[in-house]
This record gives sequence, C-alpha cells and structure tokens, in this order.
Amino acid sequence: MKFAVIGGTGLIGSRVVKDLNAAGHQAVPHSHSTGVDVISGQGLDEAVAGADVVVNLTNSPTFDEASPAFFRTSMDNLLAAARKGGVGHFVILSIVGAEQVPELDYYRAKVLQEELLAAGPIPYSIVRATQFMEFVDDIMSWTADGDTVRLPATPIQPIAAKDVAAGVAEVAAGAPLNGVRDIGGPEIFTLDELGRITLSHKGDSRTVVTDPTAGMFAVVKGDVLTDKDAHLAATRYADWLS
Repeated sequence: MKFAVIGGTGLIGSRVVKDLNAAGHQAVPHSHSTGVDVISGQGLDEAVAGADVVVNLTNSPTFDEASPAFFRTSMDNLLAAARKGGVGHFVILSIVGAEQVPELDYYRAKVLQEELLAAGPIPYSIVRATQFMEFVDDIMSWTADGDTVRLPATPIQPIAAKDVAAGVAEVAAGAPLNGVRDIGGPEIFTLDELGRITLSHKGDSRTVVTDPTAGMFAVVKGDVLTDKDAHLAATRYADWLS
C-alpha cells in the first residue's frame, strides 16, 4: 500500500515511515521541509494524491490556547485533500486520557482533533498513546530549580517512541478501526518516582521533591493518563534508559 505520512520527519513520523517501508509498503514522509504546509494547505493535494492511507502526525507548534486552532485548520485541510484524493483510511496519533484533562489546552485540542476525524468523511483510526519515555527529561526541566526538581505523584505509563511508531504503523496497515486503539508502556510509575529513577541512572545528584502543584501534570486527577487494558509495548523504562 501507499502511505502519505504527514509530519513524517519527526520523532514518531520518521519511525513510522521506516517501519512501513520495512514491511514492504511505500511510505512517503511529508513536512514543512518537503514543501507541505497543513495550515496554508500548500502541497497537501500533491502529498496525498494516490495514497491509500494518510497518517497525520503533525503537531501544534505550541501547547497553549493556540493549539485548538492549529488542529482545526490542519484537520480541515487534510480531510479535504484526502477526500479529494480518494484516500480510504486516515490515521492520527492522540493521547490516552486526553478527554479527562480538559484543564490543559493542548489535551482539549487533541480531543478536538479526534472529534473532527470521527465526524469526517473518511474511514479512520485513532491511536492513543501514553506518555513518551523521550519526554521525561523535558518534563523535569519545566520544574527544575537549582538542586531540586519538583514533580507531582501523577501516575504515568511511559512508552518508548519506537513502540508508539510500531503501534501506529500496525494500525495504519490494517483495516480502519473507525474507533480507537490505546497503546501504552508495560509499567506504571508515579511521575516523581520516574524522575528519581531517571536522575539516579544518569548520576545526577539533584533531588526530586514531590509537589502536587508542580508543572502541567499537576492538574491531572487520578490515573487517567494510564490504561492497564491498552495494547502493551515490550520496552521497559530501565531498558530504555540503558
């Protein structure tokens, strides 16, 4: 099959392209660097022409109140191009539990993206992933101050980017779900515990202080960002760190 992977040069997209091509498909990456702009619509018709499947892995450049407008415009443009091109399957990547954290602008934006796809004219699949292992350092940097890192005890189920990509590629190569598949890592940690494990592995002497008000994950209630019933990936956090 032929796949147009929009956002195909990023962390997940580049791996999805690699996995699909390794499986014998023709996956073509598209992004700003290849002349495709999902906001202006430039290059979209050409990018999806002849594709059996569109995989949209583009992301908002900000995580604030501007993110819903990005996803609305980009999805409107992509769905129109895909419909015009006769695409038979449209896939996006979203976040486990996003609909249960309306306090975060970005999560509300991802829920909007899901709703736009589900209401659209094309058979679809939504892959929801838990939090990426690759983002733990960034999360810690948001609330680092001198010798301490403040983190809430929010339950997190970290998954490696390579496993996210494999999950997206598998769904994209199959029949449209017209629904959602959750994927997640094999272990659940509290975020403060994950910070301590990460710093210890790196020989970083900073101390993690449990602070229920620290960072964006402080607004998360309970374990909504985890899913024990998800399709579980194999990579454990300690193995990924190593």
